[in-house]
Amino acid sequence: METTIIYVLFGVFFLLLVLGAPITVSLGVAALATYLSLGENPMAFVQIAFTSVGSFPLMALPAFILAGALMEAAGISRRLVDIAEAFAGPVTGGLAAATVFACMFFGAISGSGPATTAAVGMLMIPAMANRGYDRGYGSAITASSGGLGVVIPPSIPMVIFGISGMGLQPPAEAVAAHGAFQTLSIPKLFIAGILPGMVIAGCLLTVNYIISRRRGYSGLSDSWSWDTIARSLKRGVWSILAPLIILGGIYSGLFTPTESAIVAIAYTLIVGIFLHRELKWKPTLKTLETTTWITGRVLLILFTATVFGRLLVEQRVPAVIAEGMLGLTDNLYLIWAMVIAFLLFVGMFMETLAAIMILTPVLLPIMYMLGMDPVHVGIVVVCALAIGFQTPPLGENLFVASGIGGASIEEISIKALPFAASSVFALFVIAYFPEISLWLPRMLGY
Repeated sequence: METTIIYVLFGVFFLLLVLGAPITVSLGVAALATYLSLGENPMAFVQIAFTSVGSFPLMALPAFILAGALMEAAGISRRLVDIAEAFAGPVTGGLAAATVFACMFFGAISGSGPATTAAVGMLMIPAMANRGYDRGYGSAITASSGGLGVVIPPSIPMVIFGISGMGLQPPAEAVAAHGAFQTLSIPKLFIAGILPGMVIAGCLLTVNYIISRRRGYSGLSDSWSWDTIARSLKRGVWSILAPLIILGGIYSGLFTPTESAIVAIAYTLIVGIFLHRELKWKPTLKTLETTTWITGRVLLILFTATVFGRLLVEQRVPAVIAEGMLGLTDNLYLIWAMVIAFLLFVGMFMETLAAIMILTPVLLPIMYMLGMDPVHVGIVVVCALAIGFQTPPLGENLFVASGIGGASIEEISIKALPFAASSVFALFVIAYFPEISLWLPRMLGY
């Protein structure tokens, strides 16, 4: 590894970040400066970057973003919330618990944390305030639960991790020490995210119950009303079918994750126009605008982050970091603790997709050297960075929830701390017990 090149790469990158440059500009200028210092033809920079945005799986990104936006406009998300409320019934803190369930449901069709927070929060934060919940608390649990949108499949960050990781072959030393590794695929990542998502949701529900009992937040009713449950299920039957069709088609092999996103769009248009009859022309145009903006931002980051990551691999940075970590300790639990602490720190300051694209070329070779399954590594990375949605200063979900509920970022951040702590606890459980991630894919033949 050429030390001077690493100083140029990271020095320019962090200098531009400190000066307030966007992450895309920082990555691109740092990579270009490194190419020039190496005497390389800058055209190689452009060719690598162009190739990175031309992969077939990446087509799922704008399609899932559009599908999530259309589902909100078509009334699908509102019906999912109604179902969650009906099942919450008399449970202490039931409305907040319904928020967690609603985020799980919507996460199964959106793939985005901020989109899940916005779709559910628009309905649930005002409803919680009307039922006597503190607005800051309602916003906090919504922001915390919104992170489930990227853990429960389909997940945009999992698509990005899969694209970033599929091109990284296990080091020869790792294969010699641990044997052949399982292949990495986006469908396998999707399946692997189901149980970890439930573990995180269970921890959030437990904390909510404890806090709600202390604050006197009662349930929505004195008992479960089977009539109400039946009505909400009947009214929301097309909403429930959305995640079943999307995920069922992927896992059955009927279509790929990329194709499933197109199926989701077609399904939403049919439901919104002909069945719910709520999808109007103006909101539909707004969803196209939202999709274009988010997709463009992500592709620009991917464009530059791929070149940055390629330089890291070529300069053997992952191998050096792996040797350093293994030189400190060979205890797998301690190494996982160091990796998780690092990911949580990065998640506080860096946008999730950019972090995945930058860190995957560094982390995956390290975990290969330890014999870790790449699917399990991907789930831990996504879960760890998902916590960043609810932690300042970046905390995208906090800003979304604050805009909806009216509470300040500071108030929401403080009230979200117990939920962040429970999510971190769940993350360690997921990391230390790989079967939580790997059991279901194995059962389904992956």
